[in-house]
Amino acid sequence: MRGSHWGPLMPVGLEFSKCTVFDGPPRMVALGFQVSDGTIASDSDGTPLVNDLFDDPAFDMARHEAMEYAAALRRMGEFEPARLGADTMEYTTLPLILKKLRRRFKPA
Repeated sequence: MRGSHWGPLMPVGLEFSKCTVFDGPPRMVALGFQVSDGTIASDSDGTPLVNDLFDDPAFDMARHEAMEYAAALRRMGEFEPARLGADTMEYTTLPLILKKLRRRFKPA
């Protein structure tokens, strides 16, 4: 989310872990594996047994809801709650701009 916007976490398999639209919604992946005697369990060919836990149709509804919430936040425009508050912005110039324009603001 480039450190400036809120977004719902979306559970995805590794194949879809790249962020695309507006850097969001933020993707979350989960891998499952078993460790025995300090080694990841493997099949008979020595290939590690790793399971991509969110690469499952059971998470389709959660992915759909995450996209709906992300779109709703984006429709709110470039102000809160979609965007982080000025005091939490990481690396944008917004805090400096707001400080410069402070005298122009009037209570709503």
